[in-house]
Amino acid sequence: MSKRIAIVEDEAELAALLDYNLRRAGYETRTMGGAGGVLKSLEEFKPDLVVLDVMLPEVDGFEVCRKIRQSAALGRIPVLFLTARADEVDRVLGLEIGGDDYMTKPFSPRELVARVKAHLRREEMDAEPAVLDIGPFRLDRNARRVMHGERELSLTSTEFNLLEFFLTHRGHAYSRDQLLDSVWGAQHYVTPRTVDVHVRRLREQIEEQADNPKHLTTVRGFGYRFEEGD
Repeated sequence: MSKRIAIVEDEAELAALLDYNLRRAGYETRTMGGAGGVLKSLEEFKPDLVVLDVMLPEVDGFEVCRKIRQSAALGRIPVLFLTARADEVDRVLGLEIGGDDYMTKPFSPRELVARVKAHLRREEMDAEPAVLDIGPFRLDRNARRVMHGERELSLTSTEFNLLEFFLTHRGHAYSRDQLLDSVWGAQHYVTPRTVDVHVRRLREQIEEQADNPKHLTTVRGFGYRFEEGD
């Protein structure tokens, strides 16, 4: 089931941009203009994360965040503030009243999507076991070690993160851009070609024949898919 993202933003053009990029990343979204009744709308939608503009027409985002934190239904969900105000005092206030992150306009849509993914991933990690036993793989998140059968893999940090993503998202095809957002996050210097390089290196570690992979397969014209295999 897709994660739900609520966009509380009264500027129509920006709200549409956020909606497009978050939907493109695979999320279910709902845009709210920030008028009265936004808290009720949030409670009805039950989002997994709220993207919240600070400068709203009837009540500012700080007050909305306070109400979110006081709500039994919404109190634990991440809140990511958007604002045109870059003053440190505003950033500190936003975090002190319960915001989880703070982005200053203008910003990169890719960075925003990466931060959304990071916060949602952090929520998931809190509920996930430290050790994953999946097929022939045993991944220990705390020790940052991976066993393939009786053999320990020698992985870089990025290769570990990439394999962890694939192990926890088996059977789904992901484009290179989706993998960049999910694994590399806001590192602006990486390109889709970076994904291909790391996939090749990972195949050399986990496949009997890197040129004929059974686990990490290519989805022609799209990206990659991971299968549990034997």
